[in-house]
Amino acid sequence: MNEHYTRKGISPLFKASEDARIVMVGQAPGRKAQETQLFWNDLSGDRLREWMGISREEFYRTDRIAHLPMDFYYPGKAKQGDLPPRKGFAEKWHPLLLKEMPNIETIILIGNYAQKCYLGKRRGKNLTETVRNFPNYLPEYLPLIHPSPLNLGWFKRNPWFESEVLLVLKEIVKNSLSKQI
Repeated sequence: MNEHYTRKGISPLFKASEDARIVMVGQAPGRKAQETQLFWNDLSGDRLREWMGISREEFYRTDRIAHLPMDFYYPGKAKQGDLPPRKGFAEKWHPLLLKEMPNIETIILIGNYAQKCYLGKRRGKNLTETVRNFPNYLPEYLPLIHPSPLNLGWFKRNPWFESEVLLVLKEIVKNSLSKQI
């Protein structure tokens, strides 16, 4: 399944720690993230860290935040955006890694692929409905829209996201990072 990438010398991009309290589940590493081996190493990552209320240094330094993308490799470019993660990848690897992280309090689901995989039939009819109904999934999951600058129109049409969802996200992050291991 991953031989194509390993033959090219590409390392999988994920982070799991037994001390993790939060798991970030996004689509897959972007090209820049794969090249630099840093999750969310772009404008979307800057916005995500701002949403979480933490610095870039804290985001990368802490073992309290795990990163399990839906695929651990950059899938390539599509006509609009990146190709989707490979089918069955997360279903194979995530359960194995989650078993090694006994202290997880919340899994943050960023975008449709993560929400479809983790919420299944519990999710709303579309991403907006799923994110709007975030209290229904807490404390186990917190669904978010992708923080891409391409989603600025969505943010403007849905001001409740900032005033409701991001307040909860910041509180979850603050509480999880402040607990003793």
